Amino acid sequence: MGERANIGRTLHFANALLPGGWASDVRIGVADGVVSAIAADEPARPDDERHAIGLPGMSNLHSHAFQRGMAGLAESRGASDDSFWTWRETMYRFVDRIDPDQLQAIAALAYAEMLETGFTRVGEFHYLHHDPKGDAYADPACMSQAIMAAAAESGIALTHLPVFYAHGGFGGAAPSPAQRRFVHDLDGFAALLGAVRSAAAQLTDAIVGVAPHSLRAVTADQLRALAAMAGTAPIHIHIAEQRREVDDCLAWCGRRPVEWLLDEMPVDAGWCLVHATHMTPTEAVRLAASGAVAGLCPITEANLGDGIFAAAPFLAAGGRFGIGSDSNVMIDVTEELRWLEYGQRLAGQARNVWASAPGRSSGEDMFIGAVAGGAQALGVAAGLVVGGAADLFSVDAEHPSLAGKSLSTILDGLVFAGGRGAIDTVWCRGEKRVSGGRHHARDELAARYRRVLSALTA
Repeated sequence: MGERANIGRTLHFANALLPGGWASDVRIGVADGVVSAIAADEPARPDDERHAIGLPGMSNLHSHAFQRGMAGLAESRGASDDSFWTWRETMYRFVDRIDPDQLQAIAALAYAEMLETGFTRVGEFHYLHHDPKGDAYADPACMSQAIMAAAAESGIALTHLPVFYAHGGFGGAAPSPAQRRFVHDLDGFAALLGAVRSAAAQLTDAIVGVAPHSLRAVTADQLRALAAMAGTAPIHIHIAEQRREVDDCLAWCGRRPVEWLLDEMPVDAGWCLVHATHMTPTEAVRLAASGAVAGLCPITEANLGDGIFAAAPFLAAGGRFGIGSDSNVMIDVTEELRWLEYGQRLAGQARNVWASAPGRSSGEDMFIGAVAGGAQALGVAAGLVVGGAADLFSVDAEHPSLAGKSLSTILDGLVFAGGRGAIDTVWCRGEKRVSGGRHHARDELAARYRRVLSALTA
């Protein structure tokens, strides 16, 4: 499956992006899956594995892996105006039949595709817990173990985020029958979390967080209990994704979702607020001040018609952000970053919105910011650092879109022109999982995926 890292192995890059910026002639030592040494301005040695351009792996801070299987199945217009809410009904129908083996097959291909585009760790926001009737499996972590198995066979690093889902609307409304595979009470969720933590201990470098699904799905008391269960682990929550959600929250409590959360909960750097699409400037500034990460998923947000994140006040206040593939309708690091900027351009009729200062590169500022914010959200060290995981990828310097680019514009060429076609080799914990832009197990994983989709859509 992968080329295993070994003690004393060294990668050499003509140019690499380190935490302090671009450096030349960079030798990176790898031992037991972590970076053992970094040295710049050192020529390659005979035994070094040589590459042209090295970049730190990107964290995918928000994924629903099973939704990879429904990509393209919700693009026909319905009898009424389509929205997130009509898409959700399609998702409920798709999820009704998935068993653990099918979930593993779908997730494994999705994770391989993530690796092919430069994602090296995934935050799996996992709410598919029970059997198709809504009953608990004998092992409550059965579906989570399918996710872990998919991560292991694809080689991606995993931050697993079991989701607590108890209600169908603000104020503790009863869940719908379509949500039966997701729902827990606090005691049941505590048992699930314990089982998940035990299972995750068998994976190298796995992290387990906690994910209250949304303010629609939990009560205030439940949210406080979940924060206590998390301890120091990451806490992720969907919030303010759609305008209707904001309106319903206002009707429930007289406050907007982000406003309520920041008022009522000790939101800090351990939290990730996924989407946070519909914020006032005041909310955006308050979120930035909290130190929490905004989890942005621009491909999915565009696909679902959610809206566009309020970047200007958030960035001006020093807000932290990362990117996620969410519904996995398309999996591509560069496409997420490109639409992060293009959404702002379309909304504000301006260019280079994400660049932090005059003369700064939009592609580089987005990439560096997403590496840092994504790592924070998933509970790991950011970038290529000694002692951190050896998660990185190389870019093909001969790709036409990188021709004539200086170090300061390489990431612009990659994000806005080259795309995933310029990504060459990907290592996760020092193991080479992708060569020539292709995952080493792609053929096997894709064949199994096709068999599963044929059964699920028959």
